Amino acid sequence: MLRLGAERSALSIVSDQVGAPTPARLIALVTQQVLTALQFKTSSHDIGSGVYHLAPKGEVSWHGFACEIFQLAGNIGMPLAITSESVSAIPTRDYPTPAARPLNSRLAVDKLEKALGIEMPSWQSQLALTVEEIASSR
Repeated sequence: MLRLGAERSALSIVSDQVGAPTPARLIALVTQQVLTALQFKTSSHDIGSGVYHLAPKGEVSWHGFACEIFQLAGNIGMPLAITSESVSAIPTRDYPTPAARPLNSRLAVDKLEKALGIEMPSWQSQLALTVEEIASSR
C-alpha cells in the first residue's frame, strides 16, 4: 500500500471484506509465549490441544486498512501522492481476482487469550508499529 500510495493519487480498494490484519511480529511473539508456557509450565491457565486463532483485536475492511495506512504514513511525514480521502471503496464483485476471497475472515481469539492469560492488541496498534518500522528503515 505504501508503494502504491507513493505512486498513485487515487486507488479503489475492496470495502466488503473484513478481518484483522496480523503482522508476522505478533505471530512470532505469541508463538514464543505459547512455547515458553508449554516448556516451562509458566502459564497458570490450561493450554490444551486444539485449534487456537491468532489475530489482533477488532476488525477492518481492506478499504479501511488502506485508509489507516495512508493516514499513519502521512502523520509521520512519509512521502505519499495519495490521501485517505482519495481511496475509493468498491465491492468485491468490482475487483475480480483468480482466487475467491471470503467476505468475513474474522477470528475469535478468546480461547488463546484465556489459555495464555493475555489480551491481544488491536490491529490499529500493530499497524502503527509496522508503519513506524518501515519509516525508520528508509
